[in-house]
Amino acid sequence: MKAAGTMLLVTAIIEAILGIPLLGGSIVILSGYTVLFATLVLHIVTLVFCSQHNKPVVGSVLGIITSVLAWIPILGMIMHLATAAILFWAASKKDNYPTSPYPPAPGSF
Repeated sequence: MKAAGTMLLVTAIIEAILGIPLLGGSIVILSGYTVLFATLVLHIVTLVFCSQHNKPVVGSVLGIITSVLAWIPILGMIMHLATAAILFWAASKKDNYPTSPYPPAPGSF
């Protein structure tokens, strides 16, 4: 599996754990909110890998927004769960290999 797919799965699992009501909130508060900064960095790295490997970037962008807003208790839980679902979906998609914008050369068949 490519680095982009692996990072999508890693960030999806972390977001799913942080979305569990009491467990995720306890992890965030007991870490002094540094886990939100760590997930922000992971989502930025994942965004770079996904853009290089033509994977969907919507999960990473939503993860960045979630990492910034997750200090708000109920909103954070909802956003972590939504982000986890989108990241799992993005990790399950096949690679999108771009097609050439130009038609094939004459006689290349």
